[in-house]
Amino acid sequence: MKLEEETIAVRPGEEFDLEMIEAYLREHIEGLGDGKLFVRQFPSGASNLTYLLQIGNWEGVLRRPPFGPLPPRAHDMQRESGLLQKISPVFPLAPRPYVFCDDLSLLGVPFYVMERRKGIVLNDTFPPGVTVDDTLCRRISETVVDTLAQIHAIDWQAAGLGEFGHPVGFLERQVKSWIERYYRAQTDDIPQVEPLTRWLVAHIPASPAPTLIHNDFKLNNMLLAEHDLGQAVAVLDWEMATIGDPLFDFAISLSYWVTRDDPEVLRSVLPVVTHHPGFISREQFMERYARKSGRDLSSMHFYMTFAYFKLAVILQQIYVRWKRGQTQDSRFSVFGSRVRNLILHAAALAETGKM
Repeated sequence: MKLEEETIAVRPGEEFDLEMIEAYLREHIEGLGDGKLFVRQFPSGASNLTYLLQIGNWEGVLRRPPFGPLPPRAHDMQRESGLLQKISPVFPLAPRPYVFCDDLSLLGVPFYVMERRKGIVLNDTFPPGVTVDDTLCRRISETVVDTLAQIHAIDWQAAGLGEFGHPVGFLERQVKSWIERYYRAQTDDIPQVEPLTRWLVAHIPASPAPTLIHNDFKLNNMLLAEHDLGQAVAVLDWEMATIGDPLFDFAISLSYWVTRDDPEVLRSVLPVVTHHPGFISREQFMERYARKSGRDLSSMHFYMTFAYFKLAVILQQIYVRWKRGQTQDSRFSVFGSRVRNLILHAAALAETGKM
């Protein structure tokens, strides 16, 4: 894929001083080539901002928080780069970070630079020229499930992540935290929110043994090999990773796994390629994960209800920033209706007990 096809020019208002950044990179990263720093922006994603850096034949990826006020403890660049530093030696799909920078004179916020992995991100369409058949869709499906199981199998204590999270009481804290986040970012009156949040508090199950969790694992947070989309090249966007309940992480992934049989409300909220024939169903996703991980999935009704609520809150936090004028990105203008649809879907799951 050509550079111009996967990146865009840096968006207006998001430019930075190239000479200052280049000087910093040359001081802290070995092996940079001759030539000036060239920067383009990766357009996908609605959270942290990501840029492609090029100096001669060298390439790196810069990640920084979004503009405007941010939720407490969110978008912690030092934490994210520190995690990658520890797991990249034992989990090859985690990109290796080069440098973390907390000098606010450069970008006004902390940022880090990591190695660049080349691959394809699948969103709602396949790249031109790809032959999409049942075999390819199944291979991609299995790669997604197997990669998540591999993350949950990482020996997080041996990797030096013993202080990285607080697994005791993790799920209870998550329920409380995401409910609080919703109300802090609330813009519209959605009557189903109050009974849904009461249900979540009242039905928290016991968690299995803790693991490293990605906390936002989905198909378009993976890079797939350009010439073999059934092969993973990297797992991206580790900003919310922690030590916690693997079934919480698993449910988040399932909530993004939209199939052709889902109602239009859900498919419009989460436009992804997994609606194509040949991608496995959620039931098959669960069966393969249970087989790979050995975990009991009998409490998945709660986890899925919570996952859809959590996704609604994430979109709401982005939507409120757009509504307040803190970001000009027009993609976020439709997030209000998507939040409402996700809340309605989660409330229906809680009421009917069906996934």
